Amino acid sequence: TAMDPDAVAKAFVDHYYSTFDANRAGLAVLYQDSSMLTFEGQQILGAQNISAKLNALPFQQCQHHISTVDCQPSGPAGGVLVFVSGNLQLAGEQHSLRFSQ
Repeated sequence: TAMDPDAVAKAFVDHYYSTFDANRAGLAVLYQDSSMLTFEGQQILGAQNISAKLNALPFQQCQHHISTVDCQPSGPAGGVLVFVSGNLQLAGEQHSLRFSQ
């Protein structure tokens, strides 16, 4: 039985961003050695390197407020491509930042 891509995307997004906000180091298990993160033009390959980059971001506490979650099936193996946008509120900052991922 095929899974509903929208349900998969929503569950993943809820888990990813709640983990990012509460325990960024916990994101490491979501990446593989073949995973790649492109962040502000820099390509970062592998779970360990991605985790190190995320943990080195120059803020400790933040809260994501998701505005949109768009998804579509991707590839023959049942993958899902997910695009997320919203606001990121950093602790101690008055204004939020827009983000997309």
